Amino acid sequence: MPGLKDVKDKIEGVKKTSQITQAMNMVASAKLRGAQEKMEKFRPYNQKFAAAMSNLSAGMDAATLPLMEVRDVKTVELVIVTSDRGLCGSFNSNIISTAEKMMHRYEAEGKKVSLICVGKKGAQYFRKTGKVRAGFEDIMGTFQMFNAREISMNIAENFMAGDSDEVQVVYGKFHSVAVQKPEVLHLLPIRPVEAAEEDEKTEISGAYTFEPEPGEIMEVLLPLYMNVQIYHAMLEVGASEHAARMTAMDNATSACKDMIHELTQLYNKARQAAITSELMDIVGGAEALKG
Repeated sequence: MPGLKDVKDKIEGVKKTSQITQAMNMVASAKLRGAQEKMEKFRPYNQKFAAAMSNLSAGMDAATLPLMEVRDVKTVELVIVTSDRGLCGSFNSNIISTAEKMMHRYEAEGKKVSLICVGKKGAQYFRKTGKVRAGFEDIMGTFQMFNAREISMNIAENFMAGDSDEVQVVYGKFHSVAVQKPEVLHLLPIRPVEAAEEDEKTEISGAYTFEPEPGEIMEVLLPLYMNVQIYHAMLEVGASEHAARMTAMDNATSACKDMIHELTQLYNKARQAAITSELMDIVGGAEALKG
């Protein structure tokens, strides 16, 4: 049985760890409120943008627009969006695992794979593969729309140069505080967006007249559409990261409490054993004196 001092030191150490995890839980909770609000406000904009793209792209010849050009897929680029910081449970590892499975599947099909890592965790993991074409690290804590624009421009230039034939985005989607799941978004070539059936039933249908011509508008909107999609993925990951960290720290705090309870019982047993041993020594000494 361990000594009293060893057990007491362990209890103190676990208590300090519990204080740290509790503080991190509170910080993550405070950051989550802001990130979730920002993400939820952006979702309607993303949906309306998709609806506008649906009206414009209907019946349009994709061959006339470089970002909509469909060609034989020989090289696939994966844009992997993770967080910069850890301590958020299996959130980042689930995204990385999904991206890794996709990479192996494409390679098994004989396709070349290149990677763009947004966020330090993904960049650190995939750097060893030698397939990372570009990395955007230390931006997930304070990213803005111009960061998404920079990333989307990098992707678009590579696609139009013919160095990639298809681009997929792998990120963590925020479903609730308790649920964040990896999601895969097809980014390039941009496909005509189809309106949801529910919207078709509820919205008034009719012909739209565009000025200037839809083709001219699409040339401007396609890069903006990419910016919106990348920014949307980053917002989802930002909110998911804080939610996952809050849950992980809450679980860690609960685990610390259980450890403290078990160590306290062990401490009491060790103390009782020490007291019993001392009493036995005293009784034994008294009996020896009587003899």
